[in-house]
Amino acid sequence: MILSPEQKIAGVLTPLFAIRTETDLGIGDLDGLRQFIDWAASVGFKLVQLLPINETGGDNSPYNAISAMAIEPMTLHLAPGSPEDLTQDDFDEVVGGYNLKKLRAGSVHYEKVRKLKRALLEKAFARYRARRENDAAVIAEFDEFCAKENAWLHDYVFFRALMEENGGTEAYDYWRDEHRSIPAARAWLMEQPDEVRQRFEEREFFFRYVQWIAYAQWMAAKAYADERDVALMGDIPFGVSYYSADVFARPDQFLLEWSGGAPPEPYFKDDEFTQKWGQNWGIPLYNWGAMRATNFDWWRQRVRGVRRIFHVFRIDHVLGFYRIYAFPWRPQRNAEFLPLNQEEMLQRTGGRAPHYAPRDDDQWEHCEANRREGEDYLRMALEAAESTRLVGEDLGTVPPYVRPSLQSLGIAGFKIPQWENTPEGRVIPGRDYQRLSVTTYATHDHKPLRAMWDEAFEHESATREQALGDLRKIAEFAGVASLSDAADFDRDFYEPTTRALFESEAWMAIVMITDLLARKDRFNVPGTASDSNWSRRLHMTMARLGHSRGVKQRMRLVRRLLEASGRA
Repeated sequence: MILSPEQKIAGVLTPLFAIRTETDLGIGDLDGLRQFIDWAASVGFKLVQLLPINETGGDNSPYNAISAMAIEPMTLHLAPGSPEDLTQDDFDEVVGGYNLKKLRAGSVHYEKVRKLKRALLEKAFARYRARRENDAAVIAEFDEFCAKENAWLHDYVFFRALMEENGGTEAYDYWRDEHRSIPAARAWLMEQPDEVRQRFEEREFFFRYVQWIAYAQWMAAKAYADERDVALMGDIPFGVSYYSADVFARPDQFLLEWSGGAPPEPYFKDDEFTQKWGQNWGIPLYNWGAMRATNFDWWRQRVRGVRRIFHVFRIDHVLGFYRIYAFPWRPQRNAEFLPLNQEEMLQRTGGRAPHYAPRDDDQWEHCEANRREGEDYLRMALEAAESTRLVGEDLGTVPPYVRPSLQSLGIAGFKIPQWENTPEGRVIPGRDYQRLSVTTYATHDHKPLRAMWDEAFEHESATREQALGDLRKIAEFAGVASLSDAADFDRDFYEPTTRALFESEAWMAIVMITDLLARKDRFNVPGTASDSNWSRRLHMTMARLGHSRGVKQRMRLVRRLLEASGRA
C-alpha cells in the first residue's frame, strides 16, 4: 500500500485487546483484527491504528514492554490449526479447564488469559518438536527466522528463560545474584549439569518458536489488510522498560540512573503527582554516544521489526529524540516524593533535580543543539524505515523548534483541535492545518468525548470546568454555536464534530473507537495503576457490532461524512 499526504484518509484507533469476537480467548487477537479491518473498511476507513504490540510485563502496559522487538504472545490467534501444530484434541484439553463465557465477559482477565494462551502454545510447541524430526522444510523456515533475527532474539530468549528461573518476574534486580547480568548468568549456565543446561536450552527453543509463529501471523495480518486496502498503523514507544531484555543485554547503551518522563502537567487533574512533579514513566534514558558508536544498530533493528508488520508507524513521545524530562528517582518512589518541597526533594536526591536531558531549552544554543541532535536520530529512524511512513506524537510541552523540524523531515505531527490555539486563544480552524499532520480529538490516554460531555453536563465533578472548557473549544472548531445542558450529544455534537475532523486539511483524521461509537470507556488514566487500565474491551463482539441497528445507523452517518470530505 502506498500512503501519501496528497490523498487524505481517515482511520480508527482501537487497542487490539479491546476487540471482541464470538470465539476469542478473553482478549482481542489477530482473528479479531481481521474482523475489525473488514468492519472499518465497510464504513469507509482506510487506516486502523493500534497500540504497541510488544511483549508486556506484569503491569500489562503496552508502553512498558519487556522487549522492544518481541511480539506479545497474547495477540496471537490460537485455535485448532492456528498455529498449524495446535490440534483439536490439544485445544479442547487445555480450553476445557476454563470457563470461556466468564473469561470473555467484562474486561481482560490478564492472569488467566496469559496462562491459557501459554498452555496452548506449549502444546503446539510439543507437536512442532516432534514434526521437526521428519520435515526438513519446517526446520529450514524456523532456522532462517532465527538466523535473521539473531541480533535480538539470542538475548531475548535467554532473558525469558531466566525469568522462568526466577518465578516469572522481569524485575532482574530481584533475581538470584548469579542471574543479574548477562555475563554472570551465562557463566552460571555453563557450570550447570547437562540436564539443567538442556532444560534451559529447551525453554529458549520454546520462546524462539513463539516469536516465529508471532511474526508469521502478524505479517499475514498485514497482507490481509493490503487485500482490503486498509493501512495498519503501529506504535513505537520512545522509551523501553527498565526491566526489559534490551536493557538487560545492553546496559551500556542506557543511562540507568535516570528515569524518563514528562514535566509537570496541569491538564491531568486526576493525578496529583503529575500536576506537581510530572509523569515519571520509569524508562531509562538513552546513552546516545554509545548507540552512535554501534551505528544505532539497536534502533535500526527496532524500526525494521515494525516496518515488516505495519504500513505506517507512530513514535510515541517523539519529543524525546530532542530532549526528555529526567527524574533522579524511579516511579516506585513517587509516593515518597509527592509531599516534598523542592529543598526536601534535593536533600533526598543528593542535589539532583528533575530536568530536561541532555539539556534544557533555556538558551538559544541549547535549542539548536537539541534540534540538531534530534534530527540526526530521526534521520536514522527514517533511513531504517525505508518507504514506511512515520508519524510523530508531538504533544505535551513542545519546544518551538520541534514542529518545524518534524515538517522538514517529512514526519507528520499531531493536531488535537481543542489544544491548537492562536496566541490570542482562538481555536485554529481545520482548514489551516498543515497537510503533513494527523488530527484526532483523543488518544488512548484521554477521556472520550462522550465521557467529557457526561462530566460537563450530567453530574458535578472536580474536573467539570476542564471538561466544559475542552468541549467549548471543540464546539468552536466544529462551528457549533453554543453548548448547554439542554443540548443532546448525538443530535447537537456528534455529527458536527465528526464532520469538522474529516474536513480538516490534515492528511490523516483518526477517531478513537470509543468516540466513533459514542462510548464513555477509557483505556488508560496516566499516572495511575488502576486495574481498568489497558483492560477495557468493546461492549459487543464484532459480529454484533456489524448487525446492531444503532451502530449501523451511526456508521451510515460516518460513511456520508467520509465521502463528503473525500476521505472514504
